[in-house]
Amino acid sequence: MAQAAAVAKPPAPPRRRRASAAPRRLPYLLIAPAALLMLGFIAYPVLSVFYYSLRDYNPTKPWRNGFAGFDNFTRIFTDDPLFWDTLVFSAKWVFVEVGLQLLFGLALALVVNQTFVGRALGRALVFSPWAVSGVLTSAIWVLLYNSQTGITRYLADMGIGEYGVSWLSDTSTVFPAAVVADLWRGVPFFAILILADLQSVSKDLYEAAEVDGASRFKQFWHITLPHLKDAIILSTLLRAVWEFNNVDLLYTLTGGGPAGTTTTLPLYIANTSVDAHDFGYASALTTVAFVILLFCSTVYLRLSKFGGEK
Repeated sequence: MAQAAAVAKPPAPPRRRRASAAPRRLPYLLIAPAALLMLGFIAYPVLSVFYYSLRDYNPTKPWRNGFAGFDNFTRIFTDDPLFWDTLVFSAKWVFVEVGLQLLFGLALALVVNQTFVGRALGRALVFSPWAVSGVLTSAIWVLLYNSQTGITRYLADMGIGEYGVSWLSDTSTVFPAAVVADLWRGVPFFAILILADLQSVSKDLYEAAEVDGASRFKQFWHITLPHLKDAIILSTLLRAVWEFNNVDLLYTLTGGGPAGTTTTLPLYIANTSVDAHDFGYASALTTVAFVILLFCSTVYLRLSKFGGEK
């Protein structure tokens, strides 16, 4: 009987299982407060924008506030030519800025990846503009483009151009001037990311290519670029989103002028909400911009096959 009782002894209670599950839940419990705060700070503004996009909301005209349905969106696509003008300029701005920043950033990354005297100092000088805030960058270039004390004054002293010329007030020069100002800060972003990825390329690949008689261009085309594929895709996507939402630099340099020629869609949204106090219509514009960015980002990642075989 004692042997049968010993054989029929029930298994250990499930206390150990519950105790072993507690450490697995501990990390999630620790990050839960921060995750909830982040969710609140992100979800509430997004949901508020969607809510106000369906309403007429102007604090200066409270008697007109109320539910508008899809009237704001109908107005965007049928009765607002400024929306299409600013959207076209935003696409132009993103395409030119991201393309040039990638080109110059790749060139700088390849240069500072080489071994030469003073490489550490050279890298610091290349990357330093990225540490400057957008507002300070705008202030620097406003001073550089000043018609009385800036670049044009020194060029006029050398006999190039005329005195009192303002590149930011001329429709033929304002776009290149704004592009150069943003390039100064945006190029280091690409240089940093691409250089970090270049550090992981095995030197054995280049040595084997040299033994096979491959030129520098062939090494770059068949070894370097395929290895940088994901870094280039990710950096261009991030920078495109940031450039599309760029407000501070253009607002400080040109204010969207002259004659609205440098007004991007986000800048138009800012003017509609802050200056005109039409928060309902600005929320609808923001919703449309969000959908455009989401669609373009998804298509870009699909077409570029991000994360696929190199």
